[in-house]
Amino acid sequence: MHGVNADSRRVTQSLPGRLAVPAGVLAAVVAAFAYVGAVDPNEPGHYPACPLLRYTGLYCPGCGGLRSAHAFVHGDFLAALHDNALAVLGYPAFAALWTVWVVHAVRGRPLRIDPRPGVVWSLGALLLVFTVVRNLPFGGWLHP
Repeated sequence: MHGVNADSRRVTQSLPGRLAVPAGVLAAVVAAFAYVGAVDPNEPGHYPACPLLRYTGLYCPGCGGLRSAHAFVHGDFLAALHDNALAVLGYPAFAALWTVWVVHAVRGRPLRIDPRPGVVWSLGALLLVFTVVRNLPFGGWLHP
């Protein structure tokens, strides 16, 4: 595709075509939340156990994420925050990023996510601190 600018191809694509992928991602996320809302992760046997928790007794950053999503879907935001506070912070972050993506798609501009190294390192540090603190005795309030 020499001489073809990918950005110009996007601009000429129809609006429904530009919105197809963001709409598909949103549909997948809504379906996943609907499933987790309907199939309670607090009931044993519905979902596999976290291998890290099962074999080491340590909570990974994702532990409690399904329970958090279940509680969130049912409007129990305090329980969702207790089950996985980081996941609850991720829900509005996803919503904001998805909204920016849709606005870019409507305007015919590609969304470029190119975080600075400091942002990537900060997010990694947040994950690490969250994981370590939730596994320490005083971090029991972060246990799912």
